Amino acid sequence: MKIIVKNNTLLYEDFKFKCSVGKYGVTSKKKEGDKKTPKGIYSIGPIYFRKDRIPKLLTSLKSISLKKNMGWCDDVKSKFYNQIIDTRKKIGHEKLFIRSNNYNVLIPIKYNTKKVQKGKGSAIFIHLTNNYNDTLGCIALKKKDMLILLRLINQKTKIQII
Repeated sequence: MKIIVKNNTLLYEDFKFKCSVGKYGVTSKKKEGDKKTPKGIYSIGPIYFRKDRIPKLLTSLKSISLKKNMGWCDDVKSKFYNQIIDTRKKIGHEKLFIRSNNYNVLIPIKYNTKKVQKGKGSAIFIHLTNNYNDTLGCIALKKKDMLILLRLINQKTKIQII
């Protein structure tokens, strides 16, 4: 089965969840910082989560506890572009261990990860939201919906963004 994201709706099997996407919609020409969600079909990565806020996840996906020094490189000049990094390095990044609840649970979408093209976009996640505000390019769900989705999907699940 595949997750389908279309018109601010995430569909999986018989489940239909409201979600938010990039502020400027979806695109097949994604660029770093354009606030658009990339169209296409992608694999998903392991779950990253705040163990201090969500002590237990019910899922078959590999789960990694977020640490305070974890970030995702968005520096187009770095050899670590679009990878998880240690935030103590002097590299441009997005922090993953943040005050808001948005990254209490996140799943990286494997966009621009095999043969990374610098400037094509980085750090595309399925993450949490409280209010369905537009994202910087990610897909955001309410916590209750994310927890349901995590029970349903597995490492073979793909996501199609239309």
